[in-house]
Amino acid sequence: MANSNTVIWVQDLHKIYKMGENEVHALRGVSLGVQRGEILALMGPSGSGKSTLMNILGCLDQPTWGTYVLGGRDVSRMDDDELAMARNGLVGFVFQSFNLLPRTTALDNVMLPLVYAGTTGRERRRRAAEVLEAVGLADRLHHTPNELSGGQQQRVAIARALVNQPSIILADEPTGNLDSKSGREVMAILQRLNRETGITIVLVTHDPRISHYAQRVISLFDGKIIKAEAIAEPIDAANELTLPEGVAV
Repeated sequence: MANSNTVIWVQDLHKIYKMGENEVHALRGVSLGVQRGEILALMGPSGSGKSTLMNILGCLDQPTWGTYVLGGRDVSRMDDDELAMARNGLVGFVFQSFNLLPRTTALDNVMLPLVYAGTTGRERRRRAAEVLEAVGLADRLHHTPNELSGGQQQRVAIARALVNQPSIILADEPTGNLDSKSGREVMAILQRLNRETGITIVLVTHDPRISHYAQRVISLFDGKIIKAEAIAEPIDAANELTLPEGVAV
């Protein structure tokens, strides 16, 4: 049940795709709430519905039926402008494939959401440089994606997600294209941002280990929630990074 601390609430969510004469039931009555300031992981195999659910949570898609309340607002009652404002202001997105403009510097990639928001040029540069510094890339402002490692590119993507100061980050397989060390570095950044700013993070992953960086794990299968688990002691990614080289984690 939703309460004053609930930032995302969905009730009996269904999503049906039509494939010719066939219907694919991607979500089958999903209900869940996400509390302000928590890190929640959505887990499940390919085809479980987790990415469909993430797209609906990010206002990139609409359910066939069911209720979705975002920040106290019923999403079905939002017009196109309000949905665009939610996507660009309330929610920040981080994707597995980074989605950076290839010939554009880190600074310009991060400034892009501010352009759409109508922020002035000087303020855009200040805020973009500030969030790049927050993710450890103060010395990479003018590097293009092909001059950055995969982990650094994902940091740029996180900075871009943060630049409009959203209250929620939706991260879809954010470590999926990274080696284990870079993945831990990215999770350490997300955990630190959560601790320091109270930002809510919803994380999609198929990797059980990555899910244990979260405080709660929701497991999906065939479009249904099959398990909800609180993690008593989430893994601290920053602590893992301080272990001596060669120590198994």
